Amino acid sequence: MRLILLGPPGAGKGTQAQRLVDKHGIVQLSTGDMLRAAVKAETPVGMRAKDIMARGELVPDEVVVGIIEERIEQPDAKDGFILDGFPRTVAQAEALEKLLAKKGLKLDAVIELEVDDQALLQRIEKRVAEMQARGEPVRADDNAESLKKRLDAYHAQTAPLSHYYRKKGLHRATNGMSAIDEVTAAIGELLAAPAPRKRAPSRKRTARGAPGRRAAGRKPPSRRTAARTPSKGSKSATKTVSRGGASKAKKAVKGRSRKAGSKAKAAKSGKSAGTRHKAVKGRNSGRNRAAKARSARGRRLTKRR
Repeated sequence: MRLILLGPPGAGKGTQAQRLVDKHGIVQLSTGDMLRAAVKAETPVGMRAKDIMARGELVPDEVVVGIIEERIEQPDAKDGFILDGFPRTVAQAEALEKLLAKKGLKLDAVIELEVDDQALLQRIEKRVAEMQARGEPVRADDNAESLKKRLDAYHAQTAPLSHYYRKKGLHRATNGMSAIDEVTAAIGELLAAPAPRKRAPSRKRTARGAPGRRAAGRKPPSRRTAARTPSKGSKSATKTVSRGGASKAKKAVKGRSRKAGSKAKAAKSGKSAGTRHKAVKGRNSGRNRAAKARSARGRRLTKRR
């Protein structure tokens, strides 16, 4: 079993992780512990991390992933592990996913302990007061003001991380403000329950609600056409369609007859006009010939004299 525990500082991850270790026989992997162990063992990745930390810089994700890779290859991690404190960002989650895929492994679940920030601050203040009353040493950053800053940073990082694993179908959450035994029982129920389904990508729907796009070349009917279109199978629809078809046929016949009549009139008028033109032309030519003959006769008579 391979798990990730998510939760802000003071949510009780350490307590629940130890109970899961005892129950399932797996190991708890804390990034801080792994870094210190790698540096102590002087592994290649550990020596690189040592130089980075010596300069006061943050250890990059690739170095942390390399340390996790070395750690999960050890014999005690073969049956599974719990990652505590890693990943903290989506980029780290993606790097972890690639690492596990390369080794043929995958996560079983991501458990998030959800808490109320105000109640958590009150819990820390109470714990610090009890430690001071017993004379126990208190860390410099173990106070309400420091915790509030750490909570703000955690929520800024973990909100997108929770969404990332929710899309993968791995995210499960429980109320971390309950009693310790109740939280343990709730985690056991979450792990025994079937994994939630992955979120399917959203698909665009047409106006009618059918998935996918409208068929190419088809246009949606206009409102006027849709209002006039009758439903199939009804008598009134049949009558309406038949009447509409008959009226269209009558209009078409009338239109053709009108066109034919106008063409005939045009042809007749054109013919009559041509005939009249020819007759007038013939009369004019006859008159011209008679006039020419008279003039020629007059010239002959003049010559004889």
